[in-house]
Amino acid sequence: MTMTDATGKPVTRPNDARFSPGPTRKFEGWTTDHLAGAALGRSHRSADGKTKLKSVIDRSKAMLGMPDDWRLGIIAGSDTGAVECAMWNLLGPRPVEVLVWEAFGKDWAVDAISELKLDARMINADFGDLPDMNTVDFDRDVVLTWNGTTSGVRMPGGDVIPADREGLVIADATSAAFAMDIPWDKVDVVTWSWQKVLGGEAAHGMMALGPRAVARIESYKPDRAIPKIYRIRKGEGLNEDIFKGATLNTPSLLATEDCLAALDWAETIGGLNGMIARSQANFNVMEAWIARTDWAEFMAVDPATRSTTSICVRITDPVFDALDDGTQRAFVKRMLGMLADEGAAFDIEGYRSAPPSFRIWGGGTVEASDIEALTPWLDWAFAATKGEYAAKAA
Repeated sequence: MTMTDATGKPVTRPNDARFSPGPTRKFEGWTTDHLAGAALGRSHRSADGKTKLKSVIDRSKAMLGMPDDWRLGIIAGSDTGAVECAMWNLLGPRPVEVLVWEAFGKDWAVDAISELKLDARMINADFGDLPDMNTVDFDRDVVLTWNGTTSGVRMPGGDVIPADREGLVIADATSAAFAMDIPWDKVDVVTWSWQKVLGGEAAHGMMALGPRAVARIESYKPDRAIPKIYRIRKGEGLNEDIFKGATLNTPSLLATEDCLAALDWAETIGGLNGMIARSQANFNVMEAWIARTDWAEFMAVDPATRSTTSICVRITDPVFDALDDGTQRAFVKRMLGMLADEGAAFDIEGYRSAPPSFRIWGGGTVEASDIEALTPWLDWAFAATKGEYAAKAA
């Protein structure tokens, strides 16, 4: 039973109320002391700078279980930059399928159709659903988000992707890497950023290229203009230096040190398996709360596709359903504003183009005990907001 004070508010607050989906909270125990070894004031091209950057690459590959014949590099512009670097360099020789079930998938469709002007089509689904994967032609190049940060819908696995596909699969895995298993044999490009599951700082993306993607680079040279910071070709092939610690623009060595500290911490809790287990534990808390709650439901309809990191929740109460879209958004803002004012939860509003909703980040740096402490506050804020709107309607 939840303990409440005389005003009806829960007594216990989360120890850390930061549940933002990115940049996400630091791991428990993080302090600026973890940055003491940063190569500040040194060139990223110095031996020390390149060693630090190469360490992020090598340790990330090892922790993720990435095959030895894959390349991994650090790319400017966070995950967005990494996805667009892959699209600008690789797409063109084949028609393209872009799978759209959340906001960023739509962005990649705009890139493919309007910016790159490719022979491309969108395969759409509403927020909460996956597209019909049986309609996807994997002999075309396919772009998809492995885990929809704005919808809470993820790929249930790689079984639907044929091993003998002719096209490449480019997977935006920004909120999946380090929290979910990636079937490396079913994808050809995987991207993510430091600011999601690792709790790192923004602006740094990572792009992993499998052998088939490297072969595409070596056999195909696009005739489009490519921004300097995404020119990963050198001569007639791949610029291998990028995958050995060189970068195409200046990275933050402070952020690099922070990423190394996150990898240190992840190793202490069991590496990838430990990170996956922590994310699953966070999701389990939310799942149990949803099961006993009559006013909220996961946005993801199919349990097999529910994200364990970006846990998106919609309100199902009849009073809420009777409101128009704008009033629903005002309702959610009011509810979440109450939570922020109480120091119970910060930055949990749903994505601006998603249906009116909220989302709780469940990546491995979050403590399940904090999500447990949050759930009574969600009930309190909803009840208070519902009362206000019911009074207005009366």
